Amino acid sequence: MAVNKTSLSAGLLIREILLDNQDVSAITNHIFPIVTDKADLPYILYKRSGISHTCNKGRSDNDTIQMDVICFTTTYAESIDLAEAVRAALDGIEAVSNDKSLRLRSCNLVDGSEGWQDDAYMQSLTFEVKIQ
Repeated sequence: MAVNKTSLSAGLLIREILLDNQDVSAITNHIFPIVTDKADLPYILYKRSGISHTCNKGRSDNDTIQMDVICFTTTYAESIDLAEAVRAALDGIEAVSNDKSLRLRSCNLVDGSEGWQDDAYMQSLTFEVKIQ
């Protein structure tokens, strides 16, 4: 029995979009959920950091999530380039998963920060994602 996909699966769609994007894949195709112990720089981590569920006219398929996409690189300039590529790939888009099981209605950049972590430059982008 197949389980219907919901916003809990949104990270899988975000990963598909990033892997399919030429500008992102020109820098890296190492894209992992939540954490990785053995990635070579550069790489991207993604994670769901929040979820808001809204029932609308008896339908319960209108979720909004916060998705963090974190870019790790060896140089500051490369971190900016990767973050710009991620933003261009995700900001303002609509998409459907390759298997047609999940629809991203909107994806908008709402926050960002930068830093240094695990001997790498880090750019963290937070997107508000609406899933149906």
